[in-house]
Amino acid sequence: MVSSPDVTVVIPTLNRPELVTRAVRSVLDQTLRNLEVVVVVDGPDEATHKALAALGDDRLRVQEQPRRGGAPAARNAGVRAARGEFVAFLDDDDEWLPGKLQAQVDLARGGKVATPIVITRLFVRTPRTEFVLPRRLPDPGEPISEWLTVRKGPFHGDGFIQTSTIMAPTALLKEVPFKEDLRRLQEMDWSLRALDRDGVDLLIVDEPLVVWYADENRPRISDDAPIRASLAWLRGVRPLVTRRAYAALAMTQVSSMAAQSHSPKVFGTLLYESVRHGRPGVRDVVTFAQIWLVPTRLRRIVRDKLIARRGGH
Repeated sequence: MVSSPDVTVVIPTLNRPELVTRAVRSVLDQTLRNLEVVVVVDGPDEATHKALAALGDDRLRVQEQPRRGGAPAARNAGVRAARGEFVAFLDDDDEWLPGKLQAQVDLARGGKVATPIVITRLFVRTPRTEFVLPRRLPDPGEPISEWLTVRKGPFHGDGFIQTSTIMAPTALLKEVPFKEDLRRLQEMDWSLRALDRDGVDLLIVDEPLVVWYADENRPRISDDAPIRASLAWLRGVRPLVTRRAYAALAMTQVSSMAAQSHSPKVFGTLLYESVRHGRPGVRDVVTFAQIWLVPTRLRRIVRDKLIARRGGH
């Protein structure tokens, strides 16, 4: 067991022993060796305990939650148990390339930011294609909230943060934990709240070092998000984002969840929020219309075909 690791890797899981074993192996194979892995099992799960015990690595610790609390609660529990200077998160159905942690630690210790949040680019693998996000790094002076939300194409925005790319100081994560009652946009919510603190800034490794398996046939906790909770979250983050970013959030990210309700009332509410409190652009309005008019699966198929034609960029 590593007594003073550089990084603690926190992996929440439940009832997916084969997937979490793949994820853990990708951590144990990192070129950065001074690390520990804390797998937080979100409730009773004997098969996962057996699968992880078979790995036989003393850098791995497994702790079981007394009751199911969801991925954000499991991540917070892992942070509380962390002994490393930094914590990096990995979802149990994703994996890392070997140099991921070393690249992040090197960038974090470069001395340019007092409290650095370090992310990397990632490969998004769907059943039909593969592409890289984020598409670009933030421009000088560009608000991070706009880089994360404003789209310059019909699908994903240029900026992107996914949980499996995040590494941050353990002290920051203890001061700014994940919201445990939030089912969607957990990375966005945490990033906006953390980056609002003095001395905190975002650093990005300009290389895809994470593989995100966006398998639409595999159920995810985040696939189900109450509409009222999503609207409440949107209104709650308004002080943390620009008007341009607020409109983009309402018309793209929140709409992509709410459109499954086919509710004219929700449609009208999001349109009102965008115009009353935001500053929507033409691209936001076009995206808003297609989200509400085109079925989700068809949009994903069209997205992947267009990206494949462009060679995954």
